[in-house]
Amino acid sequence: MSILYFTAVAAILYLVSDWILQQFEVRSGKRFEHRSLIFFAILLSLAITTFSLIQQYSGSS
Repeated sequence: MSILYFTAVAAILYLVSDWILQQFEVRSGKRFEHRSLIFFAILLSLAITTFSLIQQYSGSS
């Protein structure tokens, strides 16, 4: 069952990371030069945090 949680959350995190990056770019007024690297950093940090929480609450090891 936890694989379903991970898959659903991964898709949501992808969209949320893109939205966060777009908000950063809007606030700065320009597109970032290393956009993919920044996107990866946002996605990675959200994934580590969220997947860790899923493991804790679902009882997976």
